[in-house]
Amino acid sequence: MPEAIVAIDAGTSSVKALLVEVPTGAVLARASAPLSLHTPRPGWVEQDARELIDAVGVAAGEVLQRSPGVTVSGIAISNQRESVVAWDTATGKSVGPLLSWQDARMADFVAGFDDDVRHLVRQRTGLTLDAMFSAPKMRWLLDSVAGHDVRLGTVDSWIVHNLTASWSIEAGNASRTLLLDVATGTWDDELLEVFGIPRSALPEVSPSDADLGVTRGQPGIPDGIPVLSVLADSHAALYAQGTDTPGVGKATYGTGTSVMIPLAALVPSAHGIDTTIAWWTTGPTYAREGNIVATGQALDWTARLLAAGDDRSGGQILGELARGAQDSGGVALVPAFTGLGAPHWDRSATAILSGMSATTSPAQVARAAFECVAHQVTDLVEAMTADGHVTVQQVHADGGASTSDLLMSVQADLLGLPVARARESALSALGAAHLAARRLGAALPPIDRDEPTTPTMSPTEREQARANWRVAVARSRFAPTHPEENA
Repeated sequence: MPEAIVAIDAGTSSVKALLVEVPTGAVLARASAPLSLHTPRPGWVEQDARELIDAVGVAAGEVLQRSPGVTVSGIAISNQRESVVAWDTATGKSVGPLLSWQDARMADFVAGFDDDVRHLVRQRTGLTLDAMFSAPKMRWLLDSVAGHDVRLGTVDSWIVHNLTASWSIEAGNASRTLLLDVATGTWDDELLEVFGIPRSALPEVSPSDADLGVTRGQPGIPDGIPVLSVLADSHAALYAQGTDTPGVGKATYGTGTSVMIPLAALVPSAHGIDTTIAWWTTGPTYAREGNIVATGQALDWTARLLAAGDDRSGGQILGELARGAQDSGGVALVPAFTGLGAPHWDRSATAILSGMSATTSPAQVARAAFECVAHQVTDLVEAMTADGHVTVQQVHADGGASTSDLLMSVQADLLGLPVARARESALSALGAAHLAARRLGAALPPIDRDEPTTPTMSPTEREQARANWRVAVARSRFAPTHPEENA
């Protein structure tokens, strides 16, 4: 009877589940359940915490139903990061909305901190002080649910609480809160005071392969299955991609995009780039990371603009439209819907679509959407490598938007580097399964990749394209792009 791991990836738009055979790594079944996203006000992005847990049960239950003869040895979890849930200590039920990582409602609150606090946050956590991270969201939830005795947690905490009744937070997820000292892996008392977060409201920080108990009482999932591993989604994709080859970076193309480069040791953060705990097993593994707020979201937005009513993915729609254009014809999209993330960290930036003329075609706008994704990734790679602590000779790609051949081609051109795409698009779930298999004493085989896409753009063309992009970003940030604009 085959032995397998149920690997769950709780993302932004859906919960995916894979049934992964051990030790072959074969995906025996897969399923997904959609998640709703609510934007009650500009800059506010919420989800329903109960809907997310129900979706976990639906997706996991479906893969188990499809393979009734399989012995399930454990559950592996990967999850969207920085998002926060509050739940009542007595009842275990969520109170208030799940605040998405995309939520920027606390941007003004964060902007009010002085440079001393910003330096403290950077020094202790490796992160840029921004409303994307968890601590400001925790503060908002505490203020909004006054009167409740609540527990706070990131999405991994909420899922594990519902599956096993344990209360914990995985170290990589904890490193995204603005509250964790990344050198020690412990909550920092000064930062807790800065954000007004009581220590009693936070779970214990646990290793990525900790013993978190066994499932009980969750519809769709049998009781008694151990939770073997927990990894934040981007970290899980990096784990699946492997970290043994120097000079390789990883880009996960989802609703937003995370670019990560493993570090041999903890080093100072680069300008505009964060340092994070990738995972913690026998000790911490660190990585440099840059987070883009809108990439897949930019593709979906552009597709709705150009093909309203078409319910296919934005990448599919735009891929067909863009076939009619060799270039964007000077059109540039800067998708700063809730401001810009790394390396700019400018929440005041505004989304713009510029450079159009009377002859601009839908195909050129579609092409510009793909280019904006690739330019943002290139911004991060350039910022990560600027100080010489890390180098990149190749980028490994994964995530839903990476299935676009056009995006991979444009990405290679703008980076001036080969881009190798993983054949498994649900790589976060698979990465969590790799770590879970190690808990079982097994090793899943390395992932399969397509042949690298190599750049065809000349250095002169690349620099011109990059210069045009920088002008568009400056316009988005209302920054002068020519000396005469200062007059």
